[in-house]
Amino acid sequence: MKIKATLKRVLASCQLRKQDTSCITCTTFNILAPIYKRLDHSDDDDSSAAATSASHSRESDYRNDWLARNHSILDSLLQERSSIICLQEFWLGNEELVNMYEKRLGSAGLLIAVRKDYFRILNYKEFLFNDFGDRVAQLLHVELVASFCNDDTQREILIVNTHLLFPHDSTLSIVRLHQVYKILQYVESYQKDNELNPLPIILCGDWNGSKRGHVFKFLRSQGFVSFYDTAHQYTDADAHKWVSHRNHRGNICGVDFIWLLNPNKDRELLKTSWSEAVFGMFKYLLRKASLREEDAFSFLKTDNDGDFVTYSDFWGALRQLNLIGHRHGLTDEETKDLWVQADIDGNGILDYQEFQQQIWNPLSSEQRDEMGYEVKDDQVKSNPQQTIGFNVKNGILFPPEVEKGFWPENYSLSDHARLTVVFSPIQISCSERRTSPDPNLSLLCESANTT
Repeated sequence: MKIKATLKRVLASCQLRKQDTSCITCTTFNILAPIYKRLDHSDDDDSSAAATSASHSRESDYRNDWLARNHSILDSLLQERSSIICLQEFWLGNEELVNMYEKRLGSAGLLIAVRKDYFRILNYKEFLFNDFGDRVAQLLHVELVASFCNDDTQREILIVNTHLLFPHDSTLSIVRLHQVYKILQYVESYQKDNELNPLPIILCGDWNGSKRGHVFKFLRSQGFVSFYDTAHQYTDADAHKWVSHRNHRGNICGVDFIWLLNPNKDRELLKTSWSEAVFGMFKYLLRKASLREEDAFSFLKTDNDGDFVTYSDFWGALRQLNLIGHRHGLTDEETKDLWVQADIDGNGILDYQEFQQQIWNPLSSEQRDEMGYEVKDDQVKSNPQQTIGFNVKNGILFPPEVEKGFWPENYSLSDHARLTVVFSPIQISCSERRTSPDPNLSLLCESANTT
């Protein structure tokens, strides 16, 4: 009954009929690989040896269990009929399960499936992060069918599916941030290499971090918005209102997101955003150690007698905070890039004012937008491009209890909730422009709902 109720909410958001293509749905779901799902079969045998063995058993050892659960997952996915389906923790090591999903979803990749009556597939890429845990991300380049918008509108979309590393300890937080940086770098390179016009980007997955984390803030600085939070008009203060995961420690939190970047969103330079995100983590670690602003500056100076920080001091502080000095930390090149961002006047030292401005109390992207440069008429190209964007209509989590911030004990499909979002196409008019004095290209866009 709960699945049917959720399905009705999805359909009601679109008012879908058989021939209605006015909106699109996207689902992300970590389906919990059987090799990770712990089972308790101790009731089958009262012996202590059997109980001990059961405490270490996995669902992958019991074919009937994982087969039944995954058939139930597929039933719910097919019943919901999402236009885009992104799955994480898909058990590629089992050919029977792979074939089952491939047959029933007809997917264009083993973890991403799209409806052929909605999209034409243009390209598919996988890229490895080459770091802890051999994590991977997928990129699917698709084109919406013509019935969604006018013939002269660019209808291409980039869809990314990923599963970030779980932060088992504090040293791995920088790894998760690094993984998102690599995703955005890859997407940026893909757009440049393929000479793509402005287009919407959708990021799906298990991000293994909440709204309070550095990954969330980093993506927002790049113009991305959370579909679910936008649909429900949630702010940062509402992080407790919904959850999507109960982890192996028994903690519940919201970690599953679908992100949207429309072509009309302002974006910082990626390297600048990355530096600000790392400095944000740097500040968080210092405040966690109960250091105030003046103490933090002194920590950076170490044994330096002057009222400034040298690069050697800076490097040593990063090492003490476990941001460098191990194989998953920042590289030497990234550390030098951070220093360049902090040392505003380029004189080789960091004074207290630079520390305040770049590390401790930097302007937010919203504050910088308010101080933005004026765009002159001759900087805007004529003949603006017509491209597609999306308007968020709804976001639904299943089981419904998680939307109220608690985890139902009778839910057994996964240790993650299923997130489905609903959105409709809008037409966006984009012109290329330059913002003085920075030579990097940005976009001037206007949008209007398609009819």
